[in-house]
Amino acid sequence: MVLINGREAQVSFALVLGGGGHAGVAWEIGVLAGLRRAGVDVTGADLVIGTSAGSIVGALLAGGIDLEDAVLSQRGGDGGERIWLDVELLAEVFTTMLDESLEPIERRAKVGAIALAAPAATKPDAEEARLAYFAARLPVRDWPVEPVLLVTGVDAETGDEAVWRRESGVDLLRAVAASCAVPAVFPPVTINGRRYMDGGMRSGTNADLAEGADRVLVVAPMAGLSPMGAPDAELDALRASGAEVMLIAPDEAATEAFGTNLLDVRRREPSLEAGLAQGAALAPTLFARA
Repeated sequence: MVLINGREAQVSFALVLGGGGHAGVAWEIGVLAGLRRAGVDVTGADLVIGTSAGSIVGALLAGGIDLEDAVLSQRGGDGGERIWLDVELLAEVFTTMLDESLEPIERRAKVGAIALAAPAATKPDAEEARLAYFAARLPVRDWPVEPVLLVTGVDAETGDEAVWRRESGVDLLRAVAASCAVPAVFPPVTINGRRYMDGGMRSGTNADLAEGADRVLVVAPMAGLSPMGAPDAELDALRASGAEVMLIAPDEAATEAFGTNLLDVRRREPSLEAGLAQGAALAPTLFARA
Protein backbone atom coordinates (compact mmCIF):
# COMPACT_ATOMS: atom_id res chain seq x y z
CA MET A 1 0.00 0.00 0.00
CA VAL A 2 1.20 3.52 -0.85
CA LEU A 3 0.17 6.62 1.08
CA ILE A 4 -1.46 8.95 -1.46
CA ASN A 5 -3.32 12.07 -0.43
CA GLY A 6 -3.38 10.88 3.16
CA ARG A 7 -4.98 7.55 2.25
CA GLU A 8 -3.48 4.15 1.67
CA ALA A 9 -3.86 2.91 -1.91
CA GLN A 10 -2.82 -0.29 -3.60
CA VAL A 11 -0.16 0.42 -6.24
CA SER A 12 0.85 -2.48 -8.42
CA PHE A 13 3.34 -0.59 -10.56
CA ALA A 14 5.11 2.75 -10.05
CA LEU A 15 7.13 4.52 -12.73
CA VAL A 16 9.78 6.89 -11.39
CA LEU A 17 11.29 9.42 -13.81
CA GLY A 18 14.41 11.28 -12.73
CA GLY A 19 16.03 14.59 -13.57
CA GLY A 20 18.53 15.25 -16.34
CA GLY A 21 17.91 18.39 -18.39
CA HIS A 22 16.98 18.46 -22.08
CA ALA A 23 19.09 15.38 -22.73
CA GLY A 24 17.36 13.54 -19.90
CA VAL A 25 13.88 14.33 -21.21
CA ALA A 26 14.79 13.01 -24.66
CA TRP A 27 16.56 9.92 -23.31
CA GLU A 28 13.68 8.99 -20.99
CA ILE A 29 11.18 9.31 -23.84
CA GLY A 30 13.50 7.21 -26.00
CA VAL A 31 13.89 4.49 -23.36
CA LEU A 32 10.14 4.21 -22.79
CA ALA A 33 9.38 4.24 -26.52
CA GLY A 34 12.16 1.71 -27.20
CA LEU A 35 10.72 -0.61 -24.58
CA ARG A 36 7.23 -0.36 -26.06
CA ARG A 37 8.44 -0.90 -29.61
CA ALA A 38 10.09 -4.09 -28.36
CA GLY A 39 6.87 -5.29 -26.76
CA VAL A 40 7.16 -4.01 -23.18
CA ASP A 41 4.77 -1.14 -22.45
CA VAL A 42 5.45 0.44 -19.06
CA THR A 43 3.21 3.46 -19.58
CA GLY A 44 0.28 1.86 -17.78
CA ALA A 45 1.70 2.60 -14.33
CA ASP A 46 -0.68 3.21 -11.42
CA LEU A 47 1.67 5.86 -10.01
CA VAL A 48 4.04 8.19 -11.89
CA ILE A 49 6.65 10.19 -9.96
CA GLY A 50 8.39 12.97 -11.87
CA THR A 51 11.39 14.99 -10.80
CA SER A 52 12.78 17.87 -12.87
CA ALA A 53 13.13 16.52 -16.43
CA GLY A 54 11.09 13.54 -15.27
CA SER A 55 8.21 15.83 -14.33
CA ILE A 56 7.93 16.84 -18.00
CA VAL A 57 7.93 13.25 -19.21
CA GLY A 58 5.60 12.22 -16.40
CA ALA A 59 3.12 14.96 -17.24
CA LEU A 60 3.16 13.92 -20.90
CA LEU A 61 2.60 10.23 -20.17
CA ALA A 62 0.04 10.68 -17.41
CA GLY A 63 -1.69 13.31 -19.52
CA GLY A 64 -2.31 10.82 -22.32
CA ILE A 65 0.30 11.98 -24.85
CA ASP A 66 1.28 9.00 -26.99
CA LEU A 67 4.94 7.99 -26.79
CA GLU A 68 5.41 8.20 -30.55
CA ASP A 69 4.16 11.77 -30.51
CA ALA A 70 6.57 12.49 -27.67
CA VAL A 71 9.38 10.99 -29.76
CA LEU A 72 8.54 13.31 -32.65
CA SER A 73 8.62 16.30 -30.30
CA GLN A 74 12.29 15.60 -29.59
CA ARG A 75 13.36 15.48 -33.22
CA GLY A 76 14.57 18.50 -35.16
CA GLY A 77 14.84 22.09 -34.00
CA ASP A 78 16.71 23.19 -30.94
CA GLY A 79 13.93 23.57 -28.39
CA GLY A 80 13.98 27.34 -28.74
CA GLU A 81 16.15 27.80 -25.69
CA ARG A 82 19.74 28.96 -25.22
CA ILE A 83 20.96 28.58 -21.66
CA TRP A 84 23.79 30.61 -20.19
CA LEU A 85 25.58 28.81 -17.36
CA ASP A 86 27.38 30.60 -14.56
CA VAL A 87 30.06 28.01 -13.92
CA GLU A 88 31.15 29.51 -10.60
CA LEU A 89 27.62 29.63 -9.21
CA LEU A 90 26.92 26.08 -10.37
CA ALA A 91 30.11 24.90 -8.72
CA GLU A 92 28.92 26.54 -5.49
CA VAL A 93 25.57 24.76 -5.80
CA PHE A 94 27.14 21.33 -6.30
CA THR A 95 29.74 21.87 -3.56
CA THR A 96 26.98 22.82 -1.15
CA MET A 97 24.84 19.82 -2.04
CA LEU A 98 27.77 17.50 -1.29
CA ASP A 99 28.73 19.22 1.99
CA GLU A 100 28.28 16.44 4.55
CA SER A 101 28.91 18.84 7.43
CA LEU A 102 25.39 20.14 6.84
CA GLU A 103 22.09 18.35 7.28
CA PRO A 104 20.32 17.70 3.94
CA ILE A 105 17.65 20.31 4.61
CA GLU A 106 20.36 22.85 5.49
CA ARG A 107 22.15 22.14 2.23
CA ARG A 108 18.95 22.66 0.29
CA ALA A 109 18.15 25.92 2.06
CA LYS A 110 21.67 27.18 1.37
CA VAL A 111 21.32 26.23 -2.30
CA GLY A 112 17.92 27.93 -2.31
CA ALA A 113 19.52 31.17 -1.13
CA ILE A 114 21.95 30.94 -4.04
CA ALA A 115 19.06 30.28 -6.43
CA LEU A 116 17.02 33.24 -5.19
CA ALA A 117 19.95 35.66 -5.48
CA ALA A 118 21.28 34.41 -8.83
CA PRO A 119 21.01 36.62 -11.93
CA ALA A 120 18.67 34.04 -13.46
CA ALA A 121 16.16 34.81 -10.69
CA THR A 122 16.61 38.56 -10.32
CA LYS A 123 16.18 39.61 -13.95
CA PRO A 124 12.89 41.47 -14.52
CA ASP A 125 10.07 39.10 -15.51
CA ALA A 126 12.40 36.08 -15.31
CA GLU A 127 9.79 33.84 -13.74
CA GLU A 128 7.06 34.95 -16.15
CA ALA A 129 9.33 34.23 -19.11
CA ARG A 130 10.08 30.77 -17.78
CA LEU A 131 6.39 29.98 -17.32
CA ALA A 132 5.69 31.22 -20.85
CA TYR A 133 8.39 28.86 -22.13
CA PHE A 134 6.63 25.89 -20.56
CA ALA A 135 3.20 27.08 -21.65
CA ALA A 136 4.38 27.06 -25.28
CA ARG A 137 5.87 23.56 -25.09
CA LEU A 138 3.91 21.44 -22.62
CA PRO A 139 0.76 20.19 -24.37
CA VAL A 140 -0.80 19.08 -21.07
CA ARG A 141 -2.64 21.49 -18.79
CA ASP A 142 -4.68 19.37 -16.40
CA TRP A 143 -3.67 16.93 -13.72
CA PRO A 144 -4.71 13.39 -14.63
CA VAL A 145 -7.22 11.47 -12.55
CA GLU A 146 -5.43 8.24 -13.43
CA PRO A 147 -2.64 7.43 -13.12
CA VAL A 148 -1.71 9.33 -9.98
CA LEU A 149 0.98 11.86 -10.91
CA LEU A 150 3.37 13.24 -8.30
CA VAL A 151 5.65 16.20 -9.14
CA THR A 152 8.46 17.08 -6.76
CA GLY A 153 10.03 20.38 -5.76
CA VAL A 154 11.97 22.04 -2.95
CA ASP A 155 11.10 25.21 -1.04
CA ALA A 156 13.95 27.58 -1.89
CA GLU A 157 13.80 29.35 1.48
CA THR A 158 13.39 26.48 3.92
CA GLY A 159 14.76 23.53 1.97
CA ASP A 160 11.59 21.56 2.70
CA GLU A 161 10.46 19.02 0.14
CA ALA A 162 7.26 19.58 -1.81
CA VAL A 163 5.16 16.99 -3.58
CA TRP A 164 2.32 18.23 -5.76
CA ARG A 165 -0.57 16.19 -7.10
CA ARG A 166 -4.05 16.72 -8.47
CA GLU A 167 -5.51 17.32 -5.01
CA SER A 168 -2.91 19.98 -4.16
CA GLY A 169 -4.85 22.61 -6.10
CA VAL A 170 -1.64 23.77 -7.79
CA ASP A 171 -1.48 24.61 -11.49
CA LEU A 172 0.25 21.71 -13.26
CA LEU A 173 2.31 24.04 -15.43
CA ARG A 174 3.69 25.83 -12.37
CA ALA A 175 4.43 22.54 -10.62
CA VAL A 176 6.43 21.24 -13.59
CA ALA A 177 8.25 24.55 -14.05
CA ALA A 178 9.16 24.58 -10.36
CA SER A 179 10.39 20.99 -10.47
CA CYS A 180 12.65 21.99 -13.39
CA ALA A 181 13.97 25.19 -11.79
CA VAL A 182 17.67 24.30 -11.67
CA PRO A 183 19.33 26.58 -9.08
CA ALA A 184 21.45 29.40 -10.56
CA VAL A 185 20.20 28.49 -14.05
CA PHE A 186 16.44 29.12 -13.88
CA PRO A 187 14.36 31.24 -11.49
CA PRO A 188 12.50 29.57 -8.63
CA VAL A 189 8.76 29.45 -9.29
CA THR A 190 6.11 30.96 -7.06
CA ILE A 191 3.37 28.64 -5.80
CA ASN A 192 0.93 29.86 -3.17
CA GLY A 193 3.30 32.63 -2.14
CA ARG A 194 6.35 30.38 -1.75
CA ARG A 195 9.33 30.07 -4.13
CA TYR A 196 10.27 26.58 -5.26
CA MET A 197 13.27 25.11 -7.04
CA ASP A 198 14.26 21.86 -8.71
CA GLY A 199 12.98 18.68 -7.04
CA GLY A 200 16.33 17.11 -7.86
CA MET A 201 17.88 19.10 -5.03
CA ARG A 202 16.33 16.56 -2.68
CA SER A 203 16.96 13.50 -4.84
CA GLY A 204 17.52 12.84 -8.51
CA THR A 205 14.57 10.44 -8.46
CA ASN A 206 12.64 10.83 -5.17
CA ALA A 207 11.97 7.12 -5.58
CA ASP A 208 11.15 6.77 -1.88
CA LEU A 209 7.72 8.23 -2.71
CA ALA A 210 6.93 4.87 -4.32
CA GLU A 211 7.24 3.03 -1.01
CA GLY A 212 4.55 0.37 -0.82
CA ALA A 213 4.34 -0.30 -4.56
CA ASP A 214 4.70 -3.90 -5.68
CA ARG A 215 6.97 -3.09 -8.63
CA VAL A 216 8.98 0.05 -9.29
CA LEU A 217 10.77 1.03 -12.49
CA VAL A 218 13.23 3.89 -12.02
CA VAL A 219 14.46 5.64 -15.17
CA ALA A 220 17.26 7.94 -14.06
CA PRO A 221 19.39 9.97 -16.51
CA MET A 222 21.78 11.05 -13.75
CA ALA A 223 22.35 7.59 -12.28
CA GLY A 224 26.07 6.96 -12.25
CA LEU A 225 26.78 10.58 -13.16
CA SER A 226 25.96 12.13 -9.77
CA PRO A 227 25.79 10.77 -6.20
CA MET A 228 22.24 12.14 -6.07
CA GLY A 229 21.26 10.76 -9.49
CA ALA A 230 19.56 7.64 -8.12
CA PRO A 231 20.40 7.28 -4.42
CA ASP A 232 21.13 3.68 -3.50
CA ALA A 233 19.48 4.14 -0.10
CA GLU A 234 16.12 4.87 -1.75
CA LEU A 235 16.24 1.81 -3.98
CA ASP A 236 17.53 -0.44 -1.21
CA ALA A 237 14.69 0.69 1.07
CA LEU A 238 12.13 -0.10 -1.62
CA ARG A 239 13.60 -3.57 -2.08
CA ALA A 240 13.67 -4.10 1.68
CA SER A 241 9.95 -3.33 1.78
CA GLY A 242 9.34 -6.18 -0.66
CA ALA A 243 9.12 -4.26 -3.93
CA GLU A 244 10.58 -5.56 -7.17
CA VAL A 245 12.79 -2.68 -8.30
CA MET A 246 14.60 -2.12 -11.58
CA LEU A 247 16.83 0.84 -12.32
CA ILE A 248 17.53 1.97 -15.87
CA ALA A 249 20.67 4.11 -15.92
CA PRO A 250 22.26 5.57 -19.07
CA ASP A 251 24.53 3.13 -20.85
CA GLU A 252 27.82 4.09 -22.47
CA ALA A 253 26.18 5.28 -25.68
CA ALA A 254 23.68 7.42 -23.79
CA THR A 255 26.37 8.96 -21.62
CA GLU A 256 28.30 9.89 -24.75
CA ALA A 257 25.13 11.33 -26.30
CA PHE A 258 24.54 13.50 -23.23
CA GLY A 259 27.89 15.22 -23.63
CA THR A 260 29.13 17.47 -20.85
CA ASN A 261 26.00 19.61 -20.53
CA LEU A 262 22.62 17.91 -20.18
CA LEU A 263 20.92 21.32 -20.54
CA ASP A 264 22.29 21.71 -24.07
CA VAL A 265 19.26 21.47 -26.37
CA ARG A 266 21.53 20.18 -29.14
CA ARG A 267 21.90 16.95 -27.17
CA ARG A 268 18.21 16.09 -27.43
CA GLU A 269 18.19 14.10 -30.65
CA PRO A 270 21.33 12.01 -30.00
CA SER A 271 20.03 11.33 -26.47
CA LEU A 272 16.67 10.27 -27.89
CA GLU A 273 18.33 7.83 -30.29
CA ALA A 274 20.48 6.40 -27.52
CA GLY A 275 17.37 5.94 -25.38
CA LEU A 276 15.46 4.19 -28.16
CA ALA A 277 18.30 1.75 -28.67
CA GLN A 278 18.79 1.14 -24.96
CA GLY A 279 15.08 0.60 -24.32
CA ALA A 280 14.82 -1.95 -27.11
CA ALA A 281 17.89 -3.79 -25.82
CA LEU A 282 16.57 -3.89 -22.25
CA ALA A 283 13.07 -5.08 -23.11
CA PRO A 284 13.79 -8.82 -22.86
CA THR A 285 15.13 -8.43 -19.31
CA LEU A 286 12.49 -6.05 -17.95
CA PHE A 287 9.56 -7.23 -15.91
CA ALA A 288 6.53 -7.17 -18.21
CA ARG A 289 3.72 -4.68 -17.91
CA ALA A 290 0.83 -5.12 -20.31
